[in-house]
Amino acid sequence: MTEETTIRNILGTARTIAVVGWSPRPDRASHGVAAYLAGRGYRVIPVNPGQAGQQALGATVRASLAEVAEKDGPIDMVDIFRRSEEAGAIVDDAIAAGAKAVWMQLGVIDPAAADRARAAGLDVVMNRCPAIEIPRLGL
Repeated sequence: MTEETTIRNILGTARTIAVVGWSPRPDRASHGVAAYLAGRGYRVIPVNPGQAGQQALGATVRASLAEVAEKDGPIDMVDIFRRSEEAGAIVDDAIAAGAKAVWMQLGVIDPAAADRARAAGLDVVMNRCPAIEIPRLGL
């Protein structure tokens, strides 16, 4: 499957997106992208241990992907807003939580983690932003 096909597949089928590294600060990219996705009709679950329990984007902020899976149900896509060196652990958590896809944001690159996710059956996008891809693809 080409990257373009993978992107279309993820964005066309995902309904619940866990945004790891979500920030309550409106000037942060994670905040803006999460709000954009929510505005496009996706169910967005913010993940930030320092903000856990608060309300944002119509959902309760969760401390971890395991908590999202336990309390909010299946995760279609994990959107990673963390440094590349932290992405591997998040990908492993996404696999353990039963997510269907992982999306590493612009500048987030971890080929080994991407390989682990693909080996576990997850779709993977790396170094891209869904808020850029959705309008580019006309979705």
